[in-house]
Amino acid sequence: MPDFKVVSGRSNLALAEKVADHLGIRLSKTLMKNFSDGELWAKFEDNVRGVDLFVIQSTFAPSDNIMELLILIDAAKRASAKRVTAVIPYYGYARQDRKDQPRVSVTAKLIANLLVRAGADRIITIDLHSSQIQGFFDIPLDHLYASPVLLGALKRLNPGNLTFAAPDAGGIKTARAYAKRMGADLVLVDKRRPKHNVAEIMHIIGEVKDRNIIIVDDMIDTGNTFIQCADALKENGANEIIGICVHPVLSGTAFERIENSKSVSKMFVTDTLPLKGESEKIEVISVAELLAEAIIRTHDNRSISSLFEIER
Repeated sequence: MPDFKVVSGRSNLALAEKVADHLGIRLSKTLMKNFSDGELWAKFEDNVRGVDLFVIQSTFAPSDNIMELLILIDAAKRASAKRVTAVIPYYGYARQDRKDQPRVSVTAKLIANLLVRAGADRIITIDLHSSQIQGFFDIPLDHLYASPVLLGALKRLNPGNLTFAAPDAGGIKTARAYAKRMGADLVLVDKRRPKHNVAEIMHIIGEVKDRNIIIVDDMIDTGNTFIQCADALKENGANEIIGICVHPVLSGTAFERIENSKSVSKMFVTDTLPLKGESEKIEVISVAELLAEAIIRTHDNRSISSLFEIER
């Protein structure tokens, strides 16, 4: 039996079970419940004293998910776990990573402070919204990328005549890295955002006519930017348009908008978040093996730099 244990909150239990399967273990049992007023309560049913413990929990809305993670970390430290690693496939509240206007919170830093104060000794996460968030932590953080599994799926599809598109300036480095790995061209869709969750596509920088376009994004929330980007590319003569998204937040009507879009033919997402529904157009690629490998290497104090297979 391995001398470490893996537990999970309730935010993405299916992914946690896949990770455990790859590790050849079972998830350690936790008892989670809500009091009648909504207050959370957690207990480890297995002994964790002296254990190298990995807690898997994505912190998407509602805020109960981040609270579950904090409570599990606190419970583990109070139960004398040797080391607690928070495995956060999707790090929520990451979009607010700077003061871009007066009197606003930097929630990415706030959540980092909460995790450290709760007792986390290490963080493992996938595709942060911005890489600088790594500097918000005063404990070790391993920033993994989902690109190896997504590129594998894309190569199996083999659409040919490829051009990668970044939906905004912030995604240009990621799109360039994908394009380099696939030996493809790169275009930029210039986006102006007049207010939160509202985007306007202005113009396309690069040639897209008669090309198969892969739109690369770290996350899709409302789907406004993604759909407008796909529509703009289609109007400029693109052939097939495929989306790649690591974190399918897909709030509101985003799922239905992508499903009904005439511009988007297919989309690859990962299971860092549970998908809201089933779709023939949207294919889920699991990051469970990637996380399992990171967990076992962290436990053995081995390098995981070989898992960072995307250039920034």
